[in-house]
Amino acid sequence: MDSSSPPEQVDTTVAVDSGWRRARADSSLPESHRTVAVPAGAGFWRKLLAFSGPGFLVAVGYMDPGNWATDLVGGSQFGYTLLSVILISNLMAILLQHLCVKLGIATGRDLAQACRDHYPRPVVWFLWILCELAIAACDLAEVIGSAIALQLLFGIPLVWGCIITAVDVMVVLLLQNKGFRYLEAVVVTLILTIGTCFAVELFLAKPNVGGVLLGFVPVSDIFRNPAMLYAAIGILGATVMPHNLYLHSSIVQTRKYEQTAGGKREAIKFATIDSTFALMFALFINGAILVLAAAAFHGTGHSDVGEIQSAYHLLDGVLGVTFASVLFAVALLASGQNSTLTGTLAGQIIMEGFLNIRLRPWLRRLITRAIAIVPAVIVIGIYGESKSTALIVASQVCLSMQLGFACWPLMRFTGEKSKMGEFVNPWWIKLLGWTITLVIIGLNVKLLLDIAGVTGGGN
Repeated sequence: MDSSSPPEQVDTTVAVDSGWRRARADSSLPESHRTVAVPAGAGFWRKLLAFSGPGFLVAVGYMDPGNWATDLVGGSQFGYTLLSVILISNLMAILLQHLCVKLGIATGRDLAQACRDHYPRPVVWFLWILCELAIAACDLAEVIGSAIALQLLFGIPLVWGCIITAVDVMVVLLLQNKGFRYLEAVVVTLILTIGTCFAVELFLAKPNVGGVLLGFVPVSDIFRNPAMLYAAIGILGATVMPHNLYLHSSIVQTRKYEQTAGGKREAIKFATIDSTFALMFALFINGAILVLAAAAFHGTGHSDVGEIQSAYHLLDGVLGVTFASVLFAVALLASGQNSTLTGTLAGQIIMEGFLNIRLRPWLRRLITRAIAIVPAVIVIGIYGESKSTALIVASQVCLSMQLGFACWPLMRFTGEKSKMGEFVNPWWIKLLGWTITLVIIGLNVKLLLDIAGVTGGGN
């Protein structure tokens, strides 16, 4: 930035190099940047309410149709065992999303912009391509999940259901134009719908409480059994999603907090409370899906249930009521539609952040949706509808493979005092964060080696 830049465009509260200074024109998600007022001098609860919302948009990614597929497979095949993976993944997510909050608030840059500021152009393009693949994998799960729900509820063929999901482009555009709070309100309403449906399902399923509690204790079989490890990494990829790290570091900047050290410190505190509470709710949803699958299908002669459609058709008979399947499908539809709202936002943030390309919002979202719809339609057309859930699970493993490429720069940036100033990570967060990052990378390397070994053995 040259010396002619207006003083108010430079953040002087944190020691940053020139590459991290930002002009208003280069703000993250500019149409919503600093549009939600935070009342000055208000009490704790009013300020918490003002900051509440972004955490739930992020939490949507932790309960999308990708989670349904992986949790159904894990519960039906392995009972309650993989609940420990859901819990550990959720705890990882809470820390990683807190770091996203710190990055966005302390520097005024989202993770994609930070990568563009810091890395050379070839690395930026490489990371952007990986992010777009992650968005495509995530959108693929959302599109197919919504299409499955439409098929189960209304008998619409999957291919047409995938195409129908394209209309969410206009829904997102309308909601964002009305104000970011409207988008948040719709998301929270859909989350409550999902939670209510699963609360009823769990009441009907009557799971073994002792088995559920034991399921939260990790066991070594997860690492020794390749099938269980594949399901576990699918759950990890469906829970801690790479695009959520970019999304959260951006949408926390929709709040108009004071641009002082004290104001930023307060913003980080309230935004972290918001995301932690929302992610604990996501833990309930994820756990509920796996517990439902374990209680209804594992050990009852249906442990091979791996398809969402199969679970839908079996639930009424297994649970002994006529509306269990409808509740399941309604929750799935709400989950799929919720995820498309946040997924399209993440796509915009990633493209604008990495490449500094500003497209019209409707065009960017149409491109994002096409990237997901076209592969879904092609695969379903070639392999048939029976492969839809397997495709969702594979997409979540793909997400997990790319997670390390988002965690690494996040840990690096938030650990550097030159960029974060007084908000730099303390040693214990650095230790936890880097441990999580290395565990994620290590698990994915092991999975790749297992797959290569299976493939080589087959040859």
